[in-house]
Amino acid sequence: MTDQSSRRPRKPYRRPQRDPVRILAFEALRAVDERDAYANLVLPPLLRKARQAPPGPDGSAFDSRDAALATELVYGTLRRQGTYDAIIGQCVDRPLREVDPPVLDVLSLGAHQVLGTRIPPHAAVSSTVELARCVLGDGRAKFVNAVLRRITAHDLDGWLERVAPPYDEDPEDHLGLVHAHPRWIVSALWDALGGGRSGVEELLEADNTRPAVTLVARPGRSTSAELLEQPDAEPGRWSPYAVRLSEGGEPGAIPAVAEGRAGVQDEGSQLVALALAAAPLEGPDRRWLDGCAGPGGKAALLAALAAERGASLLAAEKQPHRAGLVARALAGGPGDHGVVTVDGTRPAWRPGTFDRVLVDVPCTGLGALRRRPEARWRRRPEDLDGFAPLQRGLLTEALRSTRPGGVVGYATCSPHLAETRAVVDDVLKSESAQWIDARPLLPGVPELGEGPDVQLWPHRHGTDAMYLALLRRTG
Repeated sequence: MTDQSSRRPRKPYRRPQRDPVRILAFEALRAVDERDAYANLVLPPLLRKARQAPPGPDGSAFDSRDAALATELVYGTLRRQGTYDAIIGQCVDRPLREVDPPVLDVLSLGAHQVLGTRIPPHAAVSSTVELARCVLGDGRAKFVNAVLRRITAHDLDGWLERVAPPYDEDPEDHLGLVHAHPRWIVSALWDALGGGRSGVEELLEADNTRPAVTLVARPGRSTSAELLEQPDAEPGRWSPYAVRLSEGGEPGAIPAVAEGRAGVQDEGSQLVALALAAAPLEGPDRRWLDGCAGPGGKAALLAALAAERGASLLAAEKQPHRAGLVARALAGGPGDHGVVTVDGTRPAWRPGTFDRVLVDVPCTGLGALRRRPEARWRRRPEDLDGFAPLQRGLLTEALRSTRPGGVVGYATCSPHLAETRAVVDDVLKSESAQWIDARPLLPGVPELGEGPDVQLWPHRHGTDAMYLALLRRTG
């Protein structure tokens, strides 16, 4: 018989401590993974809910510092997901695909705290293990603890020396792991930039820098001067209607934004609309079309610019819910404008109806990786083949919808050559149109290349990587 007095007393069970910041970050990552959601759409309602929650047992409430940390944990983890996967893969005893997705999300959150923030490693590990106990249970929390302790053996640079091949042996894979981009995207961006290691590294780093919120003052309804009255606001670099807010600014709390007189819009998107509006025309200038108008930012700016010169804007959008967003963006605006739910490849208007047409076509979104970091891991090279027929069809119908002498703007938030110049060149083989040099229509903007089209870049212009080709219908 075993002497009862020789047994060690069991430690009393301790309930895991719920950390609202890390719980929120985990919920956001699960939504991105399970529902293919975007963090910039998932995170704001989660933050609002957290702010509205009653104080915790210790009397503390979810404040702006908590919101900033939660945002950094979500965006930072998603941004470097591929790099963290490679590191975690060195620290587990099974293929990464055999690790349950919720466990992998917790491990990634912990890896980012250890390797990508100033949180002390011991605090990063202990807080992540507590999160694991809350959302995974004590058993899997032990696994999380063991893996994270292995990760703390090296800092990020040390791990990159172990998981990334030397640059001279495999440049694309090296840059992909060091700067957290899939290899195929590194290769595509390199091609679009025209070569050179320094340029592509600057671009990859810019993709990993979260951009400031940029507002647009809609002409006739608001001014940049009004928006600049906000704390920590500064003028945009290129657009006369742009105002940038410091990180953490809440645009929805600004009266002009809440009332629809201003909106949130990247400066690159503003420049596309302004260039189309400024392009020289032959003949009348009365009817404008936004052929892919959702969610409505460019349409609202174009409608205001059209109203200033007595022109009307028709905004077309295929998806009904996005058409509703366009209508909301245009509501209360000056001038004559309307919204129709229609497929731009099967237009409901007669050929030659419009004087100016913009088609900002659906694309891979590789130009907005700063804002949607998860998109880099979600997209695949074969997605290009899926978008290609749609992009060509939309540009073809845009040209046919334009009268001779009228102007078409082809825009896309991607620098991939298969979505930019290749589309325009293909369509011009069968349609009667000629290039317009877009560079003079973006006054003051440097490094616009040899033209006649324009590619904007995050590392050069501080904008999304918007592409714009301007064409004049000739017959």
